[in-house]
Amino acid sequence: MMAQPGTFTLRSADIGGQATMKQVFNGFGCTGENQSPQLNWSNAPEGTKSFAITLYDPDAPTGSGWWHWVAFDIPADTKELITGAGTPGQPGMPTGAVQSMTDFGGTGYGGPCPPPGHGAHQYILTIHALKVEKLGLDAKASAPMVGFNLGQNTLAKASIVFYYER
Repeated sequence: MMAQPGTFTLRSADIGGQATMKQVFNGFGCTGENQSPQLNWSNAPEGTKSFAITLYDPDAPTGSGWWHWVAFDIPADTKELITGAGTPGQPGMPTGAVQSMTDFGGTGYGGPCPPPGHGAHQYILTIHALKVEKLGLDAKASAPMVGFNLGQNTLAKASIVFYYER
């Protein structure tokens, strides 16, 4: 189904309904390439001053889910991230953007890697259109702290949901 014209929309040339080994984490027993997916978005609401991206697994057996990617202070004129832009050590993240702490204990994209035999996990990749240029946080900020600030400053959001199991 196509999005309605004018609707804030997130798309990816790399992901559909299932993660591939290109996106899967490399570590914790997983042997993927840990490449953040290509993303593009359109029709951000009027007043958008920056963007943030989050990747969250609500099915992780932690009691609080698992944050796989937290990026913010992405300039308002950015409309796309190339494959690998969020992957630590790779180019493509816009100047000024901040990638903060994930539940893997580091910054940048960390792909899906659910426990073996735990079933399909849901991964929610979200672009947030923000009413501020900067959240006032740095790369040491925890995902919940960023999430709190996103909640206070989000004008609109759009998501892609995909799944992975092993």
